[in-house]
Amino acid sequence: MKKTSNKRNQKPAVKQGGRSGARMNAGKNRAQNQKNAPVKPQKPVKVKKKPTANQSSEHTQVIQWYPGHMTKTKRRIEKDLKLVDAVAEIIDARIPVSSRNPDIARLTEGKPRIVLLNKCDMADPRSTDKWVSFLSRENVRAIPVDCRSGRGVDKFVPVLTEMLRDRIESYKAKGMVNPSMRVMIVGIPNVGKSTFINRIAKKTKATAADRPGVTRGNQWFTVSKGFEMLDTPGVLWPKFDDQTVGEHLAFTGAIKSEVMDTELLAVRLIDLLKERKTPEFIERYKLTDDDLALQSYEILEKIAEHRGMLIAGGEADTERAAYTMLDEFRAAKLGRITLELP
Repeated sequence: MKKTSNKRNQKPAVKQGGRSGARMNAGKNRAQNQKNAPVKPQKPVKVKKKPTANQSSEHTQVIQWYPGHMTKTKRRIEKDLKLVDAVAEIIDARIPVSSRNPDIARLTEGKPRIVLLNKCDMADPRSTDKWVSFLSRENVRAIPVDCRSGRGVDKFVPVLTEMLRDRIESYKAKGMVNPSMRVMIVGIPNVGKSTFINRIAKKTKATAADRPGVTRGNQWFTVSKGFEMLDTPGVLWPKFDDQTVGEHLAFTGAIKSEVMDTELLAVRLIDLLKERKTPEFIERYKLTDDDLALQSYEILEKIAEHRGMLIAGGEADTERAAYTMLDEFRAAKLGRITLELP
């Protein structure tokens, strides 16, 4: 005879407190498993390394910035050269060597060229005069300009007309009435090409901003009767053989700050300013003789303290001080300084 089970008489299993009991048991199981599991070594926390107090001129960073669009720009410049009668190269009067792209000189060889030393109001005027004389000895027509204020910009068209006189007469001899001269504007990023075009055209035509990499495509503009200009994106060269060139470009804002150690860059700038004993630099940050005797990173800490730039625990916020100092240098608030001499 088959034996049947009486489920009604069987005692139900004891529940450990419903859902809460299940969570409790699961928690105990996890705790037991964790206890038995091998202990994994913890990864060290990466802490941003600040410049040390004795970092100075012998401690440099490798600065390179050559985004992909710059290669395309170089090819476009080479292609469009046949469309223009002359080339106007805009350089930074504070760094006339570092702001001249050697690739541009090679690409535009054979075209009449004029050099505009922009931001001359931020450079030392005596140094700018020396650079104009130096360039003229190399048969380069150079004009100091300040595109923001308009200083010197009115000399551009007369000088260019004189340079292109033979070409203009040749066009007229071929029956062209009032021939239009086309000029290509070239230069490194953030040197003031678009600002120059807007100033000489006396209206906003080209997009301009106080940061590199704004202009991305070649653009034609009619700026005055008989003159058209081709605005080109700023272009650097793939590798700086001398890292001083990279630093000077970074000081003046031609290279994006995202690709650099800003604190170390500020330390390098302090190296230069304290060596020159620039009065505006000393007065602006209320630096004493004792302060100037310190290492450059310690001076950066003093600048942060004088400006009340502190973080938790009263520590100097040197990163914020570095950004502020670089911005003020680029705005000539630390004096009219030329970093390179002929």
